[in-house]
Amino acid sequence: IGEMAMHFVEKYGMMAIRIPSKFDMRRFCRATGAVAIVKLQAPQPDELGYAKQITVQEIGGANCIVLQQDAALGSVSTIVLRGSTEGFLDDVERAVDDGINAYKALCRDARCVPAGGAAEIEMARQVADFGKKQTGLDQYAIARFAEALEVVPRTIAENSGLQASEVLARLYAAHSAGQVNMGVDIEDGSPKDLSQEGIMDVYVTKWWAVKLATDAVVTVLKVDQIIMAKQAGGPKPRMGDGDDD
Repeated sequence: IGEMAMHFVEKYGMMAIRIPSKFDMRRFCRATGAVAIVKLQAPQPDELGYAKQITVQEIGGANCIVLQQDAALGSVSTIVLRGSTEGFLDDVERAVDDGINAYKALCRDARCVPAGGAAEIEMARQVADFGKKQTGLDQYAIARFAEALEVVPRTIAENSGLQASEVLARLYAAHSAGQVNMGVDIEDGSPKDLSQEGIMDVYVTKWWAVKLATDAVVTVLKVDQIIMAKQAGGPKPRMGDGDDD
């Protein structure tokens, strides 16, 4: 905001907010229903926004502009997190971000799959059974692909302090018996249908994870030639003992 603009703002008792970030500007316009104007001109009636109340409050030792809006007018909300340490705040922020993204994904596609690594184990079992029916060298690649799908339940077991090999063996036995919803119970490591407790995984997340991982593997396998980079610049050093004269 220039000095001339600040002069007229103070003269007529208007409120001005300096927003240096383009991202914050978009959020503010979305919250108030206003339109960002690039040119210095009088706004049109349809370009004006509305705010129920704008105040300056001190949150965590910093002055913050708080915009209060009716739910029918604004679709933007801010979550304020406070904690004793930065590590705790990072964990809480990551948890909130995961929850918001999961809800956002569910709004696009409400399909869910059993949690606790049940989907990965079932995919690994079916891929492994398909590989056993193949002939030639393809069966080894399919078996390794099935083994790679075990990373999710294996990681869950290791992070819970359990024996990963024993947990995977129990899961394979349960899925072979037709219990395809069985996942890892982090309490004792036994197979458990976590969907009965309302614990599910988003289908879209699983779909994109398998797709992107497969695309990455296919891209790497398509590389049939590697060009080694050589050291650039300068003449080669002399070999052997030379004359210092």
